[in-house]
Parts: sequence; structure tokens; C-alpha cells
Amino acid sequence: MARKTTSEPSPVADFETSLDELEQLVEKMEHGDMSLEDSLAAYERGVGLYRRCQTALEQAELRVKLLSDPQDPASAEPFASAPDA
Repeated sequence: MARKTTSEPSPVADFETSLDELEQLVEKMEHGDMSLEDSLAAYERGVGLYRRCQTALEQAELRVKLLSDPQDPASAEPFASAPDA
């Protein structure tokens, strides 16, 4: 059976790409060598990347909930946190 090919990256790939770009952008901004105009443009780009990452994480969370209990995804509960060592 042939796989469906799309030009859009998977949510995971999109998350990883966006996160990498966001990390590079933050590092560049932390050096303080950017003009105010460049800093504002970088900040605006960073907010967009952050929102893409949030959306990808929300989609992943929904997929996990649906896989956990397709009949009642709202019944999924977070894992108990591990005790501090």
C-alpha cells in the first residue's frame, strides 16, 4: 500500500524544527549585538515559533489521550511525578 506524501512536516518534525530555530534565536538575542529593530523582529518571530511549539505539544497530548482511551479521552490522567532523589 502506497504511503500518502504531503508537503507539510509531521507535528513532531515541526516541533523539533521550531524548537531548534527558537533556541538559536534566543542565543542570538542573548548576545546583545542586535539593533532594536532586529531585536523586535526576532522577538516577534520567537513568539510565533513558541506558539507553533505549543500547538504541536497540544496535538501530541491529544493523540496520547485518544490512544489511551478512544471512547473517553477526557478520562486520561497525567502520570504521577517521580519522587525527588
